[in-house]
Amino acid sequence: MNRPYFLGIDTSNYTTSAAKYEPESSTVCHRRKLLPVQEGELGLRQSDALFHHVRQLPEVLGSLMEGEGERPLAVCVSDRPRSLPDSYMPCFLAGKTVGQAVAQVNGIPCYTTSHQNGHLAAALLSAGRMDLAEKPFLAFHVSGGTFEVLLVAPDREVFAPKILAGTRDISAGQLIDRVGQLLGLGFPAGPRVEELALRGRWEKKHIPAFQGRDCCLSGMENKARQLLEAGTSPEDLCRFVLGHISAVLCRMAAEALEEQGDLPLVFSGGVMSNSILREDLSRRFRCAFASPELSADNAAGVALIGSLLYARKKGEG
Repeated sequence: MNRPYFLGIDTSNYTTSAAKYEPESSTVCHRRKLLPVQEGELGLRQSDALFHHVRQLPEVLGSLMEGEGERPLAVCVSDRPRSLPDSYMPCFLAGKTVGQAVAQVNGIPCYTTSHQNGHLAAALLSAGRMDLAEKPFLAFHVSGGTFEVLLVAPDREVFAPKILAGTRDISAGQLIDRVGQLLGLGFPAGPRVEELALRGRWEKKHIPAFQGRDCCLSGMENKARQLLEAGTSPEDLCRFVLGHISAVLCRMAAEALEEQGDLPLVFSGGVMSNSILREDLSRRFRCAFASPELSADNAAGVALIGSLLYARKKGEG
């Protein structure tokens, strides 16, 4: 007999994702498929991302729901990047439309949340820190499109993140992918850059650039190009870039803790699956990470948020 579950859908600018969360066992089953990016490109236009999500959602949902004999208790979809009034990206319309249709056909609720809140929920779930859903904590969201330090408080939408600091130019994920492009590693380049960096050496030769509490990462792309032209090996170059990102993260984490007090520290987002960054941060701070599997874009956190909102609405009723 199937146990009650909640269906989550997330259609970011990189990945089509769907997940089932079973509250009785606190387990999640998820499926995802990267959006196709042409060789030499570093991403997709929103119109193309929306088109590919529409094509891929039936496959992703079909593989997740294969053999499923019961309908979910509710559906939850990410319909915007952040929990802000002006936060919007067309690619999320694909998941929202399909989620609303599934809910209407099955006569069940359809909740919405933000892509960022989904990352936070996935981090808490996979790190075994669901207790933080009811208390303030500090979080980093570090991915291909986002680099933010957040003060997260409980809210009627489960989380209410407030941006404390971020990047003034490109994200850490963009830096990694651009260095990967210099090296001909393909997109996304994160796993290959990490593989090379684990065989490389790093001596601190470049001081991170900041404007106030915000970091500036675009200069590192130029520095990486200069080092490559000067004969630096791909292994040492990748280690250098990740060492720089690590130094930035450590400084921003230390400043956030000094300003906000000794709050729990959580790291989420695809870049934080990197073993070098996780090891560096773990040596400096008491912190929790999303599992590598749930660091990248996924719908697991979205499904979990659906279960929390369902329980809250049921309690109010």
